[in-house]
Amino acid sequence: MIDTENPKIGVVGAGSWGTALADLLAGNGYAVDLWAYEKEVVESITADRENRFFLPEIILEKNLRASGDIAEVVSGKDLVLMVTPSHEMRRVAGLAAAHIPDDAIVVSASKGIENQSHLTMTGILESLLPHKNRLAVLSGPSFAMEVAQKMPTVVTAAASDIGVANDVQAIFAAPHFRVYTNTDAIGVELGGAVKNVIAIASGIVDGMQLGLNSRAALITRGLVEIRRLGIRLGANPHTFAGLAGVGDLILTCTGSLSRNHTVGKMIGEGMKLDDILKAMRMVAEGVKTAKSVYNLSRKLGVEMPIAQSVYAVLYEDLPPRNALHRLMTRDLKSELEDVE
Repeated sequence: MIDTENPKIGVVGAGSWGTALADLLAGNGYAVDLWAYEKEVVESITADRENRFFLPEIILEKNLRASGDIAEVVSGKDLVLMVTPSHEMRRVAGLAAAHIPDDAIVVSASKGIENQSHLTMTGILESLLPHKNRLAVLSGPSFAMEVAQKMPTVVTAAASDIGVANDVQAIFAAPHFRVYTNTDAIGVELGGAVKNVIAIASGIVDGMQLGLNSRAALITRGLVEIRRLGIRLGANPHTFAGLAGVGDLILTCTGSLSRNHTVGKMIGEGMKLDDILKAMRMVAEGVKTAKSVYNLSRKLGVEMPIAQSVYAVLYEDLPPRNALHRLMTRDLKSELEDVE
């Protein structure tokens, strides 16, 4: 058990989401150390109390301290929050591993599936850290800027050990940030990762100006695909009707702050993926996760036509209109086929 009244906390990753969560925890009264890869981010937070590169115009709590020394940030901590881009999780966690106390709770707030191994973020952490029963996931419909602005937000803390989930809930909960618990960590992680792929498809629909009917249908059938993959990997199907499933999916597929939806919208408007990514400083996780989901679904024999179409558009240069035609002319079937 850790001291949930006054825990020592380290946050690894100072993008918009990592900074927003670090500021939330500092606002709860805890002393928080935040590791940033970029020297200019450390300097900006230290000098101006603002991460002007990833979370501009938000004045950060005074008890939030930024550092470029990852060992210093995670050493001696009761809780370590990992908020790196998913494709950097293995490398960064490897740097931190030797310095994280064995009895610390390690929480992942990153959303993705590794390309090579098809592991979720806690899967990567489990392979690198001796914290198998101390790992947790934080996920749900939560744009970083709105959390930083203290707009009401509701998320889920998931861990195989309900005691760990309860500790994470207690530490993160705030008047504007409500936290539920769940023991289905794999379902919560898959919901958070795969919804980014569906959000790219939703953006393409909007970019092509295909209307609200199309977007609603895509979100609904996208949820079916997420659920299929989750059940195949042992998740609780009820998780996908919750915050980390349909909640996060709706937000990311419709919200103007969604980077994944933005990427898809630009593709639907005719832009090329390489040009879009070159103009973005922040990461759209769905781009890399689309490759993982494509390969994993084929390996497991899980039918995911929307996710597979996104892969074809991103990596095989399939024109979006051809992908649409392919989806709309598939063999007719019952809506509930393979849902249960």
